[in-house]
Amino acid sequence: MLGIQPWDKTSLHAIEKAILKSDLGLNPANDGSLIRLNIPPLTEERRQELIKIVKRRVEETKVAIRNVRHEALGKLKDLEKNKEISQDDEKRAQNQLQKLTDAVIAEAEQIGQKKEAELIQV
Repeated sequence: MLGIQPWDKTSLHAIEKAILKSDLGLNPANDGSLIRLNIPPLTEERRQELIKIVKRRVEETKVAIRNVRHEALGKLKDLEKNKEISQDDEKRAQNQLQKLTDAVIAEAEQIGQKKEAELIQV
């Protein structure tokens, strides 16, 4: 069991609502001053559900990273179009951006794999 007792009692409802929306399968019990979360034991089925959640979050992270890259590429093209940078500078920046994107995506995948390994352990 996990107890959550915020300093600001008016935020209890918002916390409870966020827990319900989290898609973790937890049902908070609000008694007006404390939220109690009964965390079920990790059965094999529950572990598989959590692994699916981890995979989904990693994929969402990768999509968000790609969206940021896309926005940055658009800004680079605008800078080159407005003659604020040269084509060579744009190409160099694009290559650096791609390398950075690849590194961050690899890190997100590595974190996801570590979390999956933690969940599989009994």
